[in-house]
Amino acid sequence: MESIAKAIQLKAELDALRPLKKEDEARIMQKFRLDWNYHSNHLEGNSLTYGETKALLLFGITAQGKPLKDHIEVTGHNEAISWVWDILKQNRPLTENFIRELHKLILKEPYEVDALTPDGKPTKKKVKIGEYKTTPNHVKTKTGEIFRFATPEETPAKMHDLMVWYRDKIEEKEVNPILLAAEFHYKFIRIHPFDDGNGRTARILMNFILMQFGYPPVVIKTEDKQNYIAALEQADAGIFEPFIDYITTNLCHSLELMLKGAKGESIEEPDDIDKEIKLLEKRFKGSKNSHEILKNNSSIAELFRNSIEKASNIFTLKNGMLKAFYKNHNSIILINRKAEFLSYDEAKTAFSRQFFKIDIIQMTSKFSSFKKIGYEDLSYKSEISFNFYKSYYTVRDSNNIYLIQKLYNQQLTESEITQLINSEIRKHKEFIEQKLEELDKRK
Repeated sequence: MESIAKAIQLKAELDALRPLKKEDEARIMQKFRLDWNYHSNHLEGNSLTYGETKALLLFGITAQGKPLKDHIEVTGHNEAISWVWDILKQNRPLTENFIRELHKLILKEPYEVDALTPDGKPTKKKVKIGEYKTTPNHVKTKTGEIFRFATPEETPAKMHDLMVWYRDKIEEKEVNPILLAAEFHYKFIRIHPFDDGNGRTARILMNFILMQFGYPPVVIKTEDKQNYIAALEQADAGIFEPFIDYITTNLCHSLELMLKGAKGESIEEPDDIDKEIKLLEKRFKGSKNSHEILKNNSSIAELFRNSIEKASNIFTLKNGMLKAFYKNHNSIILINRKAEFLSYDEAKTAFSRQFFKIDIIQMTSKFSSFKKIGYEDLSYKSEISFNFYKSYYTVRDSNNIYLIQKLYNQQLTESEITQLINSEIRKHKEFIEQKLEELDKRK
């Protein structure tokens, strides 16, 4: 195909300019990283705009009023891309274990999604991370028909066959990495091995294969979703050439972009400035609203009643479920990093007349003296903090990472509180699992 010949020619031009200047390479890869994260997630329904994605990944700023899950998806996808780039330097082979690790990074934590029963009725199911599906994940098409992927029973064998096929192909002397990457993407999608996140995983795996051979990543843009789906549907009908051509055309665009960057030229695309103007407009409107409700006794007291109290009660309850693993456990509320209180009510009473002076509230649960021989000195601390600024407040986790930023007239939703705390508890659970695995290996 002409598109493949063009891609090979562009790659030769790019290779002639290598190695790239460090500043040019950093500029190019940041562009790819931002575009890849935004478009791949937005294709799957993520609500963050390009500007919000950029603000989150470059500056840790969360989007006001957007679901916590959407932020987690973007940061997880970004971690997966960074991991893949590191893996490329190690020359690590593509395996089933590699794919499961990648899936864990992309989705980060389990959650529930809408699904269909075998007879097409709506239901809910829990999405597990890094594990092959245990229930069917067929989808309903626009015509109302059920499109069937591999069954849970077939999936392990089909994934094994896919990896055998891949190993045979990559060892061929005249292997064409573009054909290999595109075909791997399609074969993976037809299996749909996981409960969710298959599209994002397939695109990262496709790009991993391309980057192994020195090609840049393919970015499938959200505004081109219909053409992407149409090409996949033609492949479903046994007409594979349009999908190959679609992937290769997008690869040529990435190569042209990288060539511009390698030559020190601007890599800003026409629609990039449109995205930035939309972000600026949103910030402009937001700054106007932010002056309406500022940090004061009333605004923080409202947060205490409607958000912090709920979060504190659930945080204490959930952490209590893990105290069986330790000899010592206590939960405290720390205000301005100095005053300690054993309960939300105690803290509220003590500070009811000086809310305005509060800059930070930390909900902390401390564990010590692990109940296993040889690990008695093991300790753990879970923490969620509310940070109060002039016109907005933020919520951070125990790693001091921004998870939520809102105006004072915006309370945390129940879903945000639940996801926020469950994420923190899950980190602790995984910490305990890791220690138990270390203990088992010592035996």
